[in-house]
Amino acid sequence: MKEVKKLRLSTITLVASLGGFLFGFDIAVVSGVLPLIEKQFHLTAAQEGWFVSSGLVGCIIGVAFSGEVSDRLGRKAPLLLSAVLFLLSALGCAFMPSLFWVIASRLLGGIGIGIASNVVPLYISEIAPANIRGRLVTYYQLAVTLGILAAYLTNAGLVSYIAQSPGEGFFQKEIWRAMLGLGAIPALLFLLGLLAVPESPRWLIQKGRRAEATNITMRLFGNTEPDIAHENTIIKHQGSYKELFAPGMRKALLIGILLPLFSQFSGINAIIYYGPSILSNAGISLSNSLISQIIFGVANMLFTLIAIWKVDSWGRRPLYLYGTAGATVTLIATGICFYTGATASISLLVCVLSFLAFFAFSIGPLKFVVASEIFPNAIRGRALAISIMVMWVADAIVGQLTPILLDNFGSAGTFWFFAFFCVIAYVTVYKLLPETKGKSLEHIEKYWKEKGIGAGDQLHDDQHITLH
Repeated sequence: MKEVKKLRLSTITLVASLGGFLFGFDIAVVSGVLPLIEKQFHLTAAQEGWFVSSGLVGCIIGVAFSGEVSDRLGRKAPLLLSAVLFLLSALGCAFMPSLFWVIASRLLGGIGIGIASNVVPLYISEIAPANIRGRLVTYYQLAVTLGILAAYLTNAGLVSYIAQSPGEGFFQKEIWRAMLGLGAIPALLFLLGLLAVPESPRWLIQKGRRAEATNITMRLFGNTEPDIAHENTIIKHQGSYKELFAPGMRKALLIGILLPLFSQFSGINAIIYYGPSILSNAGISLSNSLISQIIFGVANMLFTLIAIWKVDSWGRRPLYLYGTAGATVTLIATGICFYTGATASISLLVCVLSFLAFFAFSIGPLKFVVASEIFPNAIRGRALAISIMVMWVADAIVGQLTPILLDNFGSAGTFWFFAFFCVIAYVTVYKLLPETKGKSLEHIEKYWKEKGIGAGDQLHDDQHITLH
């Protein structure tokens, strides 16, 4: 019976994580599509920029309303909407005749990404048992990296197939449509899977539907997760944003804003930008840039497994501290390689892959884990939306800032700039972030509200919340 319940929880997590897979696939597939679309439609610089940024605009729109919708209508409804938008986007990109409608389809897909990037980690955190919540939320980040890798692989595979089998077919003449259209397969699986997953029991309790919540948790966990099934501290009321500015919650809000900000200012985009040239200069023969992307995609995915392995045993705080410290050192070392001209040595490749390792098990996934568990039940969806919105805005800023930094400070100065932000991230986490592993969401919420958090404080087992 225990194995059956574990299988149910694993299946629900797998289905929800498909939203992360679609997230990763959509943001990565454009790298192979853009050169082909630019050539076919003779895009100006402004049109090229709009084609890429339309997805980001959609993300911001999706995040902007996903929090309100998820707090009012539940976690499942916006996930279903996200799946439908993903499916329509993939089909539109594959079959819409004009560039205008292709871009409109990209915008729809961006809205789906924005919704999923907020609601998927939120949903998983609320349905997961406290002792494995970090691991299950981290599966979302793993799914993102798998989506990125899948996009790189399918792009390379389609280019290779068309090169070997030229013809006059619809997708053979416009191969970029096949690249984008393949997203319809996981989107359809996501949609069908969501029809079978339950609503978040914590949201149901928040809305006064305790019997439904208890039924779901007993089916999933039996008596192993009393924090959800019997929690009477969840009060039925409409949350408001002012709750985030209560004395105990201000630090939680600050953490929820700063962690996604630091994730984008860690230098990951600069690493991806330099990926092909770094591998080439290190002596690795590459037939084209898609292969180099695959190598970095595999590395990013594999190192994320460390977070899944250790996030619930070591905890969030140690992983983040180790990761930011390691990222700082490797970014400084990468800058030194560029400064000294050692770009053709294996040392540069080692520095870059080491940075990816530290990022993938800490800075990358932990922003979702921490942000999904530190906010009050009544406003968790809207609060997490603020956190994810910061991530997308910071992503846009870094995208615009990186070329300016490269022009004015060179490659070495750019990497040292990102290393500086990793130092700030380390200090911030050391001062503000408590350890939340193994604690129920209600426990964490009550601690923030009643105790506040000081430098390096922990949520100790003796600070117990009565669950009955």
